Amino acid sequence: MGKLSDVQIRAWMRAGERFEGRADGGGLVLRYRGGDALPSWRFRYSIGGEPRVMHLGNYGELSLADARKTAKELRARVLLGNDVAGEKSERVKTAKAKIEAARSAKTVADLADEYFERNILGRWKHPNIVRSRIEKDIKPAIGTLALEDVKPRHIDDMLKAVVKRGAPTTANDVLRWVRRMFDYAIKRHMIELNPAAAFDLSDAGGKEIARERALSRDELVTFFEAMREAKGFSVENALAVKLLLALAVRKMELIGARWEEFDLDAATWHLPGERTKTGAPVDIPLAPVVVDWLRELQRLADGSEWVFPARKMQTRMVPHICESTIGVALGKVKHGLPHFTAHDFRRTARTHLAALGVEPHVAERCLNHKLKGVEGIYNRHDYFEERKAALATWAALLVEIEAGNVGKVVPIKGRKRA
Repeated sequence: MGKLSDVQIRAWMRAGERFEGRADGGGLVLRYRGGDALPSWRFRYSIGGEPRVMHLGNYGELSLADARKTAKELRARVLLGNDVAGEKSERVKTAKAKIEAARSAKTVADLADEYFERNILGRWKHPNIVRSRIEKDIKPAIGTLALEDVKPRHIDDMLKAVVKRGAPTTANDVLRWVRRMFDYAIKRHMIELNPAAAFDLSDAGGKEIARERALSRDELVTFFEAMREAKGFSVENALAVKLLLALAVRKMELIGARWEEFDLDAATWHLPGERTKTGAPVDIPLAPVVVDWLRELQRLADGSEWVFPARKMQTRMVPHICESTIGVALGKVKHGLPHFTAHDFRRTARTHLAALGVEPHVAERCLNHKLKGVEGIYNRHDYFEERKAALATWAALLVEIEAGNVGKVVPIKGRKRA
């Protein structure tokens, strides 16, 4: 039976009586010094002839009964030769060291940001594509993990999630970039093994097969009609689709365009080389109706330097719409046609240019493709006037198609020469 009681302790507290230590027995001591809000429990013992004191907790946190139970358990361990206060001190040090290590540990998100800044920004033609993969797929899945904690199962779960949402090509991109990121981490002595090293395309979206989808005139009529009737399909999205078709440019070339690149009075788009896949600048002739569409976008941009400014600036990493915006918008168009994506618009344009009688080398230059073989080496002519005529004919056909007329435009090869 201990010497102290709860009634006695509470009386001391009410009276404000202070003391250095009052023993309960078995090494359990209660201390209530000046400045203490509550009395505190101490466990006193000796190990190897040396006195030791161990703090157990305050009276308000640890009742008399619990303090006696704790002291009994500690006394039994001391009899076995254990220095319980020293063990607690080591545990506290270890816990603090773990907390500090966790605070200083580099996460996947930290690695992704560093990799992007050092290896992509200023070096990659379309950095926003990489940034999108990081922000939309990599960070949400594994961004909070410390680098050394990432296991192959985390990579597998991330890839499966992307494939499950119906984006196998994106899954392949995610795998490529995450492998490069961890290779970078190995080179910088952050980790020793790449958790994504064992994965290949068969573990992500599979081998990518060249697409062959192109929309016919009748399909375009159906598509334009469905686009007009689609709910939540903005004017900007509709104009973006028509521009992708009419100009046969790549999606990132259009959505990343600034107004400073356009001379609407001269009906020309000066697309700089740093934003083209070939690395060479190109002047793109603009048909009159295309100029009209661009002037409407300029009005809607409301002073922005971007043709397609971001619509939610407070949450965007880039100042223009992201690469997925048009794809998401197309999902709202219930056209009932076989599946196609914005990537298929270039192929659609190329197919119709051929049907309109445009010479193959001119049509290839309309898509800003490099000419192949000997012709590509020696022929530096840009075919601007020929491209201007071809794209004007194609734009006129698109206008007729949008109006439901599929056969009013005369192919170039069917026109009488002057």
